[in-house]
Amino acid sequence: MGKTTTVGAISEISPLTTEAEMTSESIGIDNVGQATTKTTTTIAMDFGVLTIDQTLKLYIFGTPGQTRFAFMWDDLVKGALGALVVVDTNRIDDCYPAVDYFERAGLPFVVGVNTFNGQMGYSLDEVRWALAVREDVPVISYDARFRASVRDALLVVLDQALDKAIRMKA
Repeated sequence: MGKTTTVGAISEISPLTTEAEMTSESIGIDNVGQATTKTTTTIAMDFGVLTIDQTLKLYIFGTPGQTRFAFMWDDLVKGALGALVVVDTNRIDDCYPAVDYFERAGLPFVVGVNTFNGQMGYSLDEVRWALAVREDVPVISYDARFRASVRDALLVVLDQALDKAIRMKA
């Protein structure tokens, strides 16, 4: 869906990735669908770093998309500023657990539709409707392969985190 690519595009270090070949054992469990030629899957997490300035460094984690790995999310969100839920419109059903999780956790998040060569199967409004995302949650498009596009998506996440911090102080 683009999480590993997103981390790799923005990280200033060589990202730590935990990709493994998908085997016949994953049939029926890790169904990537016919829309992709993907042969690997993230089995733990991806990790990258982005320095904003001398006082702020972002640690970026890409988590496995399969719900069987959702137990890791609780540890990864401790201290998190926010989240970018990466959406592939060819596999939109895979995104429900992440949207539900971040809504329940109260963590600011943005839905980022990975455009894959500028192509989207659905409009942003259709994605918002399909995922039942609240109006106050940004739904944006970006291309996970390009650093500037990932940067812009992460800036929207940071804006959401700052808005939440300001509301909490008021």
